[in-house]
Amino acid sequence: MLATALATLALGAASAFAQDVTLTIESWRNDDLAVWQDTLIPAFEAKNPGIKVVFSPTAPTEYNAALNSKLEGGTAGDLITCRPFDASLDLFKAGHLAPLNDLPGMANFSAVAKSAWTTDDGATTFCVPMAAVIHGFIYNKDAFAQLGLEEPKTVAQFFEVLDKIKADGTYIPLAMGTNDQWEAATMGYQNIGPNYWKGEEGRLALIAGKQKLTDEGWVAPYRQLAKWKDYLGDGFEAQTYPDSQNLFTLGRAAIYPAGSWEISLFNQQAEFEMGAFPPPVPNEGDTCYISDHTDIGIGMNAKTAHPEETKKFLDWVASAEFAQLFANALPGFFALSNEAVTLEDPLAQEFLSWRSECQSTIRSTYAILSRGTPNLENETWNASAQVIKGTETPEEAGARLQAGLDSWYKPAGN
Repeated sequence: MLATALATLALGAASAFAQDVTLTIESWRNDDLAVWQDTLIPAFEAKNPGIKVVFSPTAPTEYNAALNSKLEGGTAGDLITCRPFDASLDLFKAGHLAPLNDLPGMANFSAVAKSAWTTDDGATTFCVPMAAVIHGFIYNKDAFAQLGLEEPKTVAQFFEVLDKIKADGTYIPLAMGTNDQWEAATMGYQNIGPNYWKGEEGRLALIAGKQKLTDEGWVAPYRQLAKWKDYLGDGFEAQTYPDSQNLFTLGRAAIYPAGSWEISLFNQQAEFEMGAFPPPVPNEGDTCYISDHTDIGIGMNAKTAHPEETKKFLDWVASAEFAQLFANALPGFFALSNEAVTLEDPLAQEFLSWRSECQSTIRSTYAILSRGTPNLENETWNASAQVIKGTETPEEAGARLQAGLDSWYKPAGN
């Protein structure tokens, strides 16, 4: 009887030992190591005894090469943090990332949320969406109160606000420069553009060849950008991205065309209260659209030795608990799930609230259309800067970009 009891204990111990699995996460986000170690991983481990998780980041500039080397050599971690679009799609095509269509948690995400990690035909998703960044405008509430201004809802109201700020002379109306080019496109064109090309409707029509960059919906945002020139302040042509940040946080500019990733830094640096408003719509009553851009996901190494435990972790990443923890630990990086999330940071909560008011879309150049040369994303940077400076007309910019796209891109079925 004693022998039987000892055998039972030994079997139980062996079983417990067999379940004690360690999963490793590969990532380029070495700046949020503490968030994973102190908040996210302990929350998962508390509910999943027997599964340990190790966050093992690589420097951002080295991640792609290091990860590919590990995957080829069979030494990569179980969980692979996914960059958006082509870099991760290439890993899936090479057989390194497992398909995740059967993961129950995938039901918590919209097609837009999954778009950065889904095959071109829409059939297979291979990473769980983790976070997005949202575009809009951050403003100095003290400046608005001082000048008796209200958040603009329409484009006409937006320019009325800019005119009043300019006429007063205390503040530069808009903190943005054209020196770095990407700023003009990302916080300019891609910020206001979705209201003109109607978000996903226009983006998908462009990919399908049913719309062109010379169409009104794609040229109109450049017409608005061309008017921004008068509100950017002296020397905006030489103004860099850090210059723009400083102009705003030091209280010298009233409005900052923004990405939500600025929130944490601005909270640290600005000594005034901030507010935010979404891109004003062209006409009162129009449906509003926001750039709610997919930024980071996480997938499963197709050759992991622990597929069931890895899927359990991925299903947790798709949960409401993860969404709440992640979004509050990193204000301005918003969970992509359909689960309701309450944020502690008021500015981040303001950005997030637009999802319930507006239609979400991603940046128009990121999926499929920037795989060739000339690269549409980089060309859009240049065109946006040139239009703002007045060295290229909106119509010329649209024609140039479309000609570049036509030189290498042929829509499927055409």
